[in-house]
Amino acid sequence: MDWNKTKTIFIVVFSILNIFLYSLYINQRTEAQNVQVAGKTSIEDLMKQENITYNVPQVVKNDFSYISANIKTFTEEELVPLENQSIEIIDNKRIESEMSTPVSILNTKEEYYFKDFLTKYVWNGAEYEFWKVDEEARKAIFFQKVNGEPIFYSSNATLTIYWDEDYEVTHYEQRMLEEFSSEEHKKEVLSQDEAVGSLVTRGLLKLDSKVLKVTPGYSSLVQLTGKQVFGPTWNIRVELKDGTIEDHFISAIEGKVIDFKLDKLEEEELDEAEDEKE
Repeated sequence: MDWNKTKTIFIVVFSILNIFLYSLYINQRTEAQNVQVAGKTSIEDLMKQENITYNVPQVVKNDFSYISANIKTFTEEELVPLENQSIEIIDNKRIESEMSTPVSILNTKEEYYFKDFLTKYVWNGAEYEFWKVDEEARKAIFFQKVNGEPIFYSSNATLTIYWDEDYEVTHYEQRMLEEFSSEEHKKEVLSQDEAVGSLVTRGLLKLDSKVLKVTPGYSSLVQLTGKQVFGPTWNIRVELKDGTIEDHFISAIEGKVIDFKLDKLEEEELDEAEDEKE
């Protein structure tokens, strides 16, 4: 084998791959920044024409970058202090806990209040942020936080709490990530206004809608063996004319719209549960 010739071929192939990836990034970035091309005034005019209300506090993120993390491996010893529950560790990475005595998640005003439960009964419960309640299924979804921001829709960074007809928690399921690290090289990211403007120019914000809040967070890019990589992401929560709430997600670096579904997250969990049974 002619090693020099083989080495040259490898160099050429990787150079072509790098050029392709860079051009892909530029194209995605250009699409996302059509806000700037259209101009701030035209975006504002378009919002007025569609009667879209956008008046929320500005969030500036100067430390937005890719992060990586390992899947948390739970041990029985560290869970011993948790009271009033029977805990089973599945495949070393998922907790399934049954409450010995059901615990109420309502406050004196008959409103949902999860803070006490997270603090007392969930391992490192303060690391999770409330996301959504499913009234029909009697459950609440929580996302793990990193750098104070939520990790959106990662099955390995989610806590799910279930309750009965008396609003008392009967059981919960928990997964976590750990050993977070940030990429040293910071890339240029979309600002909050650019993210909202991108939704407007794409026609994703409906007539007579109202932007309720814009939240920075992270979403999954790739999963390797035991390790995951996450990219900075904007969550734009919108209220429609009929009161319906919609959540939109945009990659703060690639500028692409991300479609998350709770049912997809649940399907992943069910598939993994079936694999563990086999």
